[in-house]
Amino acid sequence: MNYQWLDWAKRIQALAQAGLEFSKDIYDIERFEELRTISAEIMAVHTNLEIDIIEDLFTNETGYQTPKVDIRGVVFRNEKILMVKENYDDKWSLPGGFCDIGFSPKENIIKEIKEESGFDVRAERLLALLDSNLHPHPPQPYHYYKIFILCEIIGGEANIGIETNDVQFFSENHLPPLSLNRNTESQIKMLFEFLRDPHKQVILD
Repeated sequence: MNYQWLDWAKRIQALAQAGLEFSKDIYDIERFEELRTISAEIMAVHTNLEIDIIEDLFTNETGYQTPKVDIRGVVFRNEKILMVKENYDDKWSLPGGFCDIGFSPKENIIKEIKEESGFDVRAERLLALLDSNLHPHPPQPYHYYKIFILCEIIGGEANIGIETNDVQFFSENHLPPLSLNRNTESQIKMLFEFLRDPHKQVILD
């Protein structure tokens, strides 16, 4: 499916936000604010979101806009992959989320896996750094980089968190309904390649 409109809306939003951050002229600021409104209108026309919600998302962003960083933990046990069921859409994803300021990537994913699945893990190595725009995710208002880190369970037990309502392991050929904003089937299958080949090189978009 062609989401060219989404790319245009994101680019207009990014240009508007950069202009609002660096411009001093009052008339330029008004123009950049109008551009931000136009980008929100484009999003509203092509999605089910109300324009007020989209404008709130965009106006909460300040400073020069950069991609957001989403980090996901890859945990295998008995040739199955760890997944959690999200309260948000009642579908499944690898444990993880946005990187928190003040934590390294390793610290972030260790924390996320504990909070969402109950397991204590050790972060082993980076498997993939992907650009969400190059994968079949649904339309989203922001641009994301997605980090996948291989982890090993060292303790704890399966336990739901504030944002999750189930924890299970799944085989490659029996995946559950996926939370596609967070991970796609092709990405999960890509990660199983690392299970079959531990020496596989990092995948970089």
